[in-house]
Amino acid sequence: MAILLLLSLTAVCVWTDLSDRKIYNNVLLPVLAAAFLLHGLQAGLSGFGYSFLGLFTGLGLLIIPYLLGGMGAGDVKLLGVIGALMGPAFVFDAFLYTALTGGLIALVIVSIRGRLFRAGWNGDRWLKAFPYGVPIAIGTLLALMTGGGTG
Repeated sequence: MAILLLLSLTAVCVWTDLSDRKIYNNVLLPVLAAAFLLHGLQAGLSGFGYSFLGLFTGLGLLIIPYLLGGMGAGDVKLLGVIGALMGPAFVFDAFLYTALTGGLIALVIVSIRGRLFRAGWNGDRWLKAFPYGVPIAIGTLLALMTGGGTG
């Protein structure tokens, strides 16, 4: 159930981040509530603790880039919800894959941008800043495929 929620969450957030450049609270909050409910029903108070620790791990990993203006609040909240759903170890692995993916995308954009600027084209908003929900989703999928958070 958690994996189905995770896949649905990342798919919807990638869609809205690409189309509207936003990750909506009305998408995040129901999944956050479901994460707490799911883990609470499975493990009682320790399940709630698991979700809280995952939530705050995810939020904590991106709070500094957010405060420095490097990303939007939706990106931070998305990683927090992923943590609440999948746990602190998983969200840490997802964060590492996200950072690698985001770095690769940034290198490609910088490379394209440099070539385009030399050719006299000013670029578009995707080349100035890219929707970070995409690398978060890719990083999360990579963590899922590699057994992230399992040791």
